[in-house]
Formats: sequence, C-alpha cells, structure tokens
Amino acid sequence: MTFLFRDESFSFETLRAAGSAPYGGADLGEVLATARLIRNGDEAQWFTSWRSTAERVHAIADKALADGHRLSARQAFLRASNYYRTAEFFRRKGAACDTEALAIARLSRETFCSAIGLMDRPAFQIGIPYEGTMLPGYLFLVDDSGVARPTVVYTNGYDSTAEESWFAIAAAALERGYNVLAYDGPGQGAAIREQSLVFRPDWEAVLTPVLDYCQSRSEVDPQAIALFGYSMGAYLVARAAAFDRRPSALILDDGLFDFHQAFANATPGWLLRRILGGEDRLANWLGGAIAARSTGVRWGLNNGVWTMGASSFADLIRRTTDYSLAGIADRISAPTLIMDAEEDHFSKGQPSILAKAMTAPITVARFTTAEGAGEHCHVGSLTRAHQVIFDWLGTTMSLPRSALVAIEY
Repeated sequence: MTFLFRDESFSFETLRAAGSAPYGGADLGEVLATARLIRNGDEAQWFTSWRSTAERVHAIADKALADGHRLSARQAFLRASNYYRTAEFFRRKGAACDTEALAIARLSRETFCSAIGLMDRPAFQIGIPYEGTMLPGYLFLVDDSGVARPTVVYTNGYDSTAEESWFAIAAAALERGYNVLAYDGPGQGAAIREQSLVFRPDWEAVLTPVLDYCQSRSEVDPQAIALFGYSMGAYLVARAAAFDRRPSALILDDGLFDFHQAFANATPGWLLRRILGGEDRLANWLGGAIAARSTGVRWGLNNGVWTMGASSFADLIRRTTDYSLAGIADRISAPTLIMDAEEDHFSKGQPSILAKAMTAPITVARFTTAEGAGEHCHVGSLTRAHQVIFDWLGTTMSLPRSALVAIEY
C-alpha cells in the first residue's frame, strides 16, 4: 500500500508517522504539507522537511505552554516528538550516529518528556539497572491510587524508540486500565545513541532486569505482566520468555521466528554462503553497490552495522544468524498472540513459522490489506490492531493458564 511516495521506505515511514494520529502523534495536514516538499527518495530533503515541521510544531508547543494552555502544549509536544523521530530516521552512516542526527534524536526525547509532564495520568522517566549502567525508559500509570494493576511491558524493535511506545501501545493500554513500562534496550533509542550499547541476541539478559524492576513497583501486579514486542522486538521478547517464565502473556507485533531470514532473502545464495564462510570483500562491495540504489537496503544495512556493533555489511549479516528461535520456541509457556500482516515487507511468512514451532497456547491474528491493516506492525491502522490486542488480552488475563490451549494453525 503506497502512501504519498513511490519509494517503499519513504512510503512506509510516512504512513508510520501519520498512523500515530489517533493518539496525538500527527496531524494529517502537517504530514501532507511536509511530504509535498520531499522528492521521492531524497534523504536530504526528508531530513530538512521533517525537521522544519518538527521545529515549527515545537515552537507552537512552547508558546502554548508559556500562555498557560496545557492541553494544546501537550498535543503539540507529542507531535513534535514524533516528527523529530521521523526526521532522524534515515540518518544512518555506518558505525556511528552523526552529531546532527543525535541532536534531533535528543529533541525527540525532550519534547516527549515535556508532553508527559503535562498528561492527566502519572507518567515519568525511569532508569532500570542493567550491567553497571541504567536503561532509560518510561512508566505510564492508569492513576495515582497505588493500586497494583495489569501492566504491559513494551520492547522496541530494530529502529523504534521508547518514546514511540506512546503511539504503538501505551495510550491505548491506559484507556483500558493497563499500566505500561517502556524502555530502550541495547541497540535501541537512547541506549545506542547515548551509551553505545549494541544489540545482543540473548535478550533474557535484558528483560530479566526489566521484569525485576517491574516487580519492585507496587503499582504493578506481578501476576499480570504482558510483554509487547514491536517489530524486531517480537523476537526479543519471545526469546526472553523462553527463559523467564514470569510474563502472563506475550503479544508479538508481528511474529518473528528468524531475524536473519530477512537478510538471507535479500542475498543471493552463492553470496550468502561466502559471507557465512568469512569471505567478506566481494560481499561488502556488492552490498555497497546495491545500497547506493535502494533506500531500504541502504538504511537496513547502515542501521544494522551501527546498532549491532558490526564492522561491515558482511559482518552484520553473520551476526544476525544468532537471532533465531530455532530450538527455543517450544520453551515458551505463556499464552501468545502472534500478529500477522498480509503485506509485511520485512518478515512476511515468519508468523506462520513461529506458530508451528510453538507449543504454548497461541492465537494468530491476521491483518489484511483490504481492511487497511496489512502493513508491517499495522502502521496506519493502530486502532484496529489495538482492538484485537486488548480484546485478546482481556480474555487471556481473565482465564487461568490451564484453561488455554494452543489453537491449530
């Protein structure tokens, strides 16, 4: 489903930005006005146009706040945060984040923090102890009563941020009585940008301290914790849940069995064999040549080299082989919602493979292009996705695990 651009990556990322509108992350007119100034595939114009919009909306927020209009300020701060994130998206250059992109990412966090400080519900920044440092995150509470409530733990994907959690799940969860904890793990958000922490496949080492933190909070019901994995986060939380049995439910948006497969599908077999055998020179040259002609390939490879701490394109592809649930999926015991997007351009077919490998009670939810929900992570149709998620979660959380059985896929 193309949206304003022929370039697949530009189309998807514009839809992703616009799709947050139901939860205050965008105004359609602002998206259209921004996109019309960008030539198809022009990353420099993408950056300057989205940055300009973000700055303009940021100024609106500052003025509204100064004039005492808290609601208007909050709404504008949320939009500015999302527009700053969108502006920075394609700024990936090898093993580091350039200073201009880093400044924009910081503005995305700053404006988001300004927004949550103006919310009607309790929302604040947190730090989660992790291997001698702190993982940055947010805790969103239904109210300030101190009552222990069911809680959704949000885990980012390959490129998302803890701030995006508000649109991806948090706003919808709060409306339904769930607290939400969101964090940036290694390779994600502020953790990679400010601390240079890179991805690791053994995500149980990350999620275990996150769950420990959850259980230290009196507002969290330790018997009602659901893990939400967004994009690549679906692999990460599924991997962690194979080793840590505390979660009561998993929501995988969308289901992901083998992250490496996305790279393998885009690499000729003869070349992949050379890469896995350590023959890098030709692979790196070809990868660079292909990346020069494709926005999606260029972004995917550069983002991966940076967030996974790889030394080259070939090294990145080898590293992704560790991100698989083979031999692990059947250890997961928590009831699981596996979401499946009809036109997923990153991991099409992966939900089916995962469903067949699992023995835990599962529900597969298929989202179609005909209903407008067939894109990766159902961007552009978040209210439909949330309806399915929370209808399922409400039923699942209310039943004892022994009453749930795996459905036939």
